[in-house]
Amino acid sequence: MSLNRDDSQEPQPKAKGKIATRRVARSLAMQALYQWHMAGQNLNEIEAQFRVDNDFSGVDGNYFHELLTGVARAKPEVDGAIVPHLDRPLDELDPVELAILRLSTYELMQRIDVPYRVVINEGIELAKVFGATDGHKFVNGVLDKLAPSLRSAEVSAHKR
Repeated sequence: MSLNRDDSQEPQPKAKGKIATRRVARSLAMQALYQWHMAGQNLNEIEAQFRVDNDFSGVDGNYFHELLTGVARAKPEVDGAIVPHLDRPLDELDPVELAILRLSTYELMQRIDVPYRVVINEGIELAKVFGATDGHKFVNGVLDKLAPSLRSAEVSAHKR
């Protein structure tokens, strides 16, 4: 299932380097999380489908797997971290923006090796590609409020 707003079936460019392969992994994981949320499909089936339907040669496959299974496993904690920073109930969020927020929140909670500013930027970029017209502004606002509660020392150090 592809969420790309333009319906062209152009193959994804080959990613090179850790940053690029993780960016592609995030993109695919976000789409898989969207599918999991919308279809309620088994995660193993979704992961297998994504690995068959997409060229994983330029993807950090381990990172894709971690994001997909980690978000699902930690969904109550992830959603619990997001909710206080929302202006509406979680079930009223756009499903694409919800998938992006869940993925980004998981990274903020579990992947301390990824700087919080990178997590926020990657979430914004995903929202620009896959979200509604101004979805990236909403994602940015929520993640900006969320980061200090999950990464207080890092955010404080950056502001100095």
